[in-house]
Amino acid sequence: MTGQPDERQWYAVYVRSRYEKKVCQSLVEQEVETFLPLIDTWRQWSDRRKKVRVPLFRGYVFVQIDYRRENLKVYDTDGVVRFIAINGKPSVIRERDIEWIRVLTGESELLGEVHSSPPPGGKVKVIAGPFAGMEGVVQKARHASRLVVYFDSIMQGIEVQINPEFLQPVKQ
Repeated sequence: MTGQPDERQWYAVYVRSRYEKKVCQSLVEQEVETFLPLIDTWRQWSDRRKKVRVPLFRGYVFVQIDYRRENLKVYDTDGVVRFIAINGKPSVIRERDIEWIRVLTGESELLGEVHSSPPPGGKVKVIAGPFAGMEGVVQKARHASRLVVYFDSIMQGIEVQINPEFLQPVKQ
């Protein structure tokens, strides 16, 4: 996928460790549309346990820009390391993938585990429900299936729980 001139598309930006929220805020102040998917998780300290919101993809912030016109604005933001690229070209994130991530982070079914490479197992397509159209790799659980949805464009996966009736095997 390559961007057309004057076309705003989604890109993933790799940022310094623990700078996701700072980079997102700086980009918003520069009027750059951003998306930082967050999940709630519990953190344990020696004296207390607290629920905190953390990035779903550590080290990543999504931006929607016209790459040719606005990439320098993003690069010049403190904490930005680089655009995620495949074969030396910035990887365009499909709008559909951004929408799926939005659905995933809004669902209570999200398990919150992120995988940097897809685990072994059968590849399937979701045929019903809010995740219809997604493809991923299945891992069996007790009475439900855990599906790892792998996004090639950012080389990351998210594990969700899905009704096995909603899954259809994909021939490889």
